Amino acid sequence: MADLNYTPPPNRLASADNTADRSGDPIWDIIELLFFAYRDFVGDADELLAELGFGRAHHRVVHFVNRHPGMRVADLLAILKITKQSLGRVLRELIDSGYIQQRSGDTDRRERLLYVAPKGEELARQLVTLQTRRFARALNECGPGAREAARKFLASMIDPESRPEVERLIARANGKR
Repeated sequence: MADLNYTPPPNRLASADNTADRSGDPIWDIIELLFFAYRDFVGDADELLAELGFGRAHHRVVHFVNRHPGMRVADLLAILKITKQSLGRVLRELIDSGYIQQRSGDTDRRERLLYVAPKGEELARQLVTLQTRRFARALNECGPGAREAARKFLASMIDPESRPEVERLIARANGKR
């Protein structure tokens, strides 16, 4: 699904550290494992989404709006790094289908704030349950300390300049639960 339109900042990989393989050889096995893991991770949700006529962009919108009720459309655009046009199409479908609600801001009526409707909250719960099962099984197979190791690895995959904001976003959502 080509709903992402992201252009990486210039030279963002120029200083990439090859500590995992100092020979400079590509790390084919890890790269391929990530492709397959991602395929299966999103595949669980894709089946449920397809039944509703939705795709991965819909999933991401429902996920982040559920985790951050009242978020602005501009904030969602910054998180997803998709075009305003792509987000507009997906949001319209989710709003028209009763999964997402859009409200004007209290202080600025031009601001568009997003909330999940009960139907959207249920969909988010179903999707996160599917994906949590996959993570729980994998972490269990890896043994003690796997969750923290996986969290550290995934955080390290994020561009260093983005990590603090991602961690704040996650912490804020975790604090609301």
